[in-house]
Amino acid sequence: MLPLKHQNKLRERYRQIRPDWRPSEEVFERTVYNYAEDDNRILDIGCGRGGLSEKLVNQDKQVYGLDIDWDSMISHRDSRIRLCAGHSDFLPIKSCTHQIIISSWLLEHLSDPLTSFREIRRVLAPGGHFIFLTPNKNNPIVMANILSRLVPRLQSVLVKRLYERGQADTFPVYYLANTHKTLRMLVQQSGLQLIDLKTIKDPTYIAFNEILFKASISLDNLMPKMWGIHLVGVLKRPDYP
Repeated sequence: MLPLKHQNKLRERYRQIRPDWRPSEEVFERTVYNYAEDDNRILDIGCGRGGLSEKLVNQDKQVYGLDIDWDSMISHRDSRIRLCAGHSDFLPIKSCTHQIIISSWLLEHLSDPLTSFREIRRVLAPGGHFIFLTPNKNNPIVMANILSRLVPRLQSVLVKRLYERGQADTFPVYYLANTHKTLRMLVQQSGLQLIDLKTIKDPTYIAFNEILFKASISLDNLMPKMWGIHLVGVLKRPDYP
């Protein structure tokens, strides 16, 4: 597979072709910065060993991290982040305590997303926002990853490419909150409000050579916009309790 360093070079080339394009991680990061204020309490659900939460704490934000994986917690890269072990189905956190909740590469792992969304609503302060980054189930590459569960070796390769994780950080996936349709349904049932939902295309995931890179760009141009590989969303808890 292509190393991430080479993929990022291809992304820069694609950005030159489409100057207004940004990779999903950058869109997610900018979205969080747009909503996070200086006095906000920010909770990163599924924080893993680090990520955007590290950048936020460098800006003197009040950042809390939660993860179900104990090994990730004890090897977290930033000791300034206040960590807690727990599951999104039952957040061990008081109600109405965080203005911002973020998650990257979490929603695809939820076996009961409605329960998790209701817990997120409970923990959010009125008017608070939940901002997430997750794969789009409608994308052909993501669909291939779902089918690859039948072939463990293939799954480990695709997971490394899609989420930039090694086998040790690979967890079960369900993709029950990973389309526009399912997300809108979950938002309605959980009492949240959908503020924004972006679909991000990225033609670099199967660009193993120059020919495939150009072919991937062409395929991305032909695919419906709703089939972009990643989703970046913003949900809000209403201002009323």
